[in-house]
This record gives sequence, structure tokens and C-alpha cells, in this order.
Amino acid sequence: MAKRSKRYLESRKVVDVAKKYELKEAVKLLKSFKRTKFDESVEVSIKLGIDPKQSDQLIRGSVSLPKGIGKSLKVIVFAGGEKAEIAKKAGADEVGAEELVKKVEGGWADFDVAIATSDMMKLVGKLGRVLGPQGKMPSPKSGTVTDDIEKAVKEFKAGKIEYRTDAGGNVHALVGKISFSDSDLEDNINTFVKLIINSRPASTKGIFLEKASVSSTMSPGIMIEV
Repeated sequence: MAKRSKRYLESRKVVDVAKKYELKEAVKLLKSFKRTKFDESVEVSIKLGIDPKQSDQLIRGSVSLPKGIGKSLKVIVFAGGEKAEIAKKAGADEVGAEELVKKVEGGWADFDVAIATSDMMKLVGKLGRVLGPQGKMPSPKSGTVTDDIEKAVKEFKAGKIEYRTDAGGNVHALVGKISFSDSDLEDNINTFVKLIINSRPASTKGIFLEKASVSSTMSPGIMIEV
């Protein structure tokens, strides 16, 4: 078991693990914890009532949250020719075709988002085993396989986030920084939770959104009423 810091243990003492907090109360509690020396990220985790073994019940997409996420993402683009030039001008951190595929295949992963033009997928497809487990594999569903490179690069550089269900049927999302105002965090969390609720696959049965929690980088999770 991982050893918890003194700060974490102190914060956990004031969280009622049996309670589901109203969002406003949960955010206030989260921001009341003793602060670290850096601006912690805030994340929402949601447990869904899906069968993650069924492909038609998996959820994946991308969203621009109303208040942003408080950071600029590092974006790479698999593209060639004119589209590569467009990607560079739009602000991509690294652009390439076969040489970039080889670099990533060799273990390089210093980026947050990978975007690919449709004609590059015959090359990028081989990276599934590398980028898939990291949640960085380009996909049309998440808007990272596209020929509108300029728009995609600018949106993701500005903080558009990707989300996807994991092997346990959970979905996680970065929703801001602890320095955000209460109302900005609430807006972002509400937007993401509503998006997930509206993404319910038709084949699921029973309770879809089983539980949700909010936490910061160094804090315990706080269950929220949704």
C-alpha cells in the first residue's frame, strides 16, 4: 500500500466517506484542504454502470470545458505536406510523418495529445499498442483524427480534453486547477458530468452513473451527489 503524506491524512479526517456532498459543498471542502507549493490539478472520477467488455458500451470523446483547464497541452501531429505546415503554424509542438511514428514507437511520450490526419492512420495504426494504454491513440470519436488540423490543434492547445472509459468502467477528467474560483470549478464539473450522462449507450441497463468523486492532485476523493 502506498504511504500517504501527513497532509493527505489530515485532509481525509474531515471527509465523511459515507456521505455524498452537494457539489458546492464538495468544492468548498476541497479548497479548504492545506495547500501545496504548486497549483494542484482538480479531477473528476465517475464510476459507470456499464460492461467495459462490451465495445458498444464504451464511452470516448473530447470536450472544451467552459472555464478551461488552466494549462496548455503539449500537442503533436502526424501529418505531411501542406497539412504539416498548417499544424506548425497552428502551434503544434511537434509535427511529422514516418519519422515521428518511429520516435513514438521507440518510447518517446513527452506529449499530452496526439492528432493525425486521416491519410496518416495507415502509419499511425501501428502505434495502437504504445498509445492505446496511455489514452493517447488518435481517434475520430475524440476529434483527434481529422483533416481540419488548424482547428484541432488550436482547441487542444487551449485545453480541450479527451476522456474515455477504462477497463473498470470508470471515466476520469481534468476539470481545472485548485486556484480556480469555486464557481468556475462547479461550472466545469457540471458540464462534464452532464456530458457523460447524455452519452449513455442505448445498450446499458440499470443505474448508469453509479458514483462520482472530485479530488485534487494531493487530496483524498470527495463523493459528490449527482
